[in-house]
Amino acid sequence: MYNVAMDYAKEQKPQRAKRDRNNPERRKSSESDYSLMEFMAMFPNDAACLDRLWRDRFAPDGHHVHCPKCGRERKFHRTKTRASYTCDTCGLHIHPMKGTIFAHSSTSLHLWFYAMYLMASTRCGISAKQMEREIGVTYKQAHKMMKRIRTELMTDDGEPLSGDVEIDETSWGGKPKRPHGESRYAPAPDARERARQHASEKPTVLGMVERGGRVRARVIASRHGAVLSRAVLANVNPDSIIFTDDWASYKPLRRTYIDHKIIDHSQGSTCAATRTRTPLRASSATSRPGCVAPTRRCLPPICSRTSTSTPGGTTRNSKVGAYSGSC
Repeated sequence: MYNVAMDYAKEQKPQRAKRDRNNPERRKSSESDYSLMEFMAMFPNDAACLDRLWRDRFAPDGHHVHCPKCGRERKFHRTKTRASYTCDTCGLHIHPMKGTIFAHSSTSLHLWFYAMYLMASTRCGISAKQMEREIGVTYKQAHKMMKRIRTELMTDDGEPLSGDVEIDETSWGGKPKRPHGESRYAPAPDARERARQHASEKPTVLGMVERGGRVRARVIASRHGAVLSRAVLANVNPDSIIFTDDWASYKPLRRTYIDHKIIDHSQGSTCAATRTRTPLRASSATSRPGCVAPTRRCLPPICSRTSTSTPGGTTRNSKVGAYSGSC
C-alpha cells in the first residue's frame, strides 16, 4: 500500500525540465541580468562584435544603409581585409569603429567588449590591475581602456530625469582621525567638536535615480535650503513624481512636481507603494564599496561626475548599445 501511494505521488508531481549541460542557461532565480555564458554566445569573436557595432550605428538589418557617395540607400558587405563595410555599387568603405572609443586602438574589439562587460557586471567595481589579469593586456593598456570607458563612453546625455525619481543626499567621507600624539582618552567635548567640524567639511552628495533608468550623483555645497532644491530642479523634470525622505529641505519641492511621496526610513528602506528596497539605496550600496576599495580613492571631482549606472550595479551606457563619447 505504501509503495502504491509513493508511485501515485510521483505521477502527480510535475516533472522538472531536464537541463542540457552543453547549453547552460541562466536560471530565473539568479540575480544576474546577463551572464558570462550569454555574453560569450552573443560575442564569440571580433567579427560578431564588429557586426553588432555595424547594426547599432548604421544598418539595423545588417546590409542596407544610406551611402554618402551614391546619395541613396545601398547594400553593403563586410570587407575581408579590414574592419569596415563596403558599398556594393561604388566601393565606399564605412568603418563602424570610427568616432568611437575603439578608434585608433590596436586592442582586439572582443577584449573591449569583455572589458565593458566586466565593468558593468562586477557589483563592487574592478581595478585596473584586475582588468589586466582578466583580459591579458598590460597594466597601462587596462588603465587606458577603463579610463576611456568611464570618461568618454559614460558621458551624460544632458536630459533631465523623468518618471518616478528617488532623491536622497548623504555626506561622503570616513570617520575623523585622532590627531597624532593625542590620547585616546581625550575629553569628550573636544572629540564631539572635532566630529562636528569633520562632518561639516565632508562633501555632500545628492543622488537621484529613475526607477528602472539612469542614476545621477552631484556634489552640492549644502544639504540645507535652496541649494538642495536648485540641484533637484536642474536635474529632474517637473513632470515627474519624486520620492524623498522626510528631510525638511525637500518640502518646498512639492509645489513644483506632480506629486511628492515621502518614504519613512524608520520603517525600513522600502517604498510604501511597492514594499521593495528603494533603487537609490541599492545603487548607493553598490557605489560605496567601489570607492573605499584599497585600489581606489573617492575624491570630490570624481563624485561630481554623472553616474549612469542602473540601480543594482549594472552600468547602463556601458552596455553594447552606446559606443561614442556623445552617447
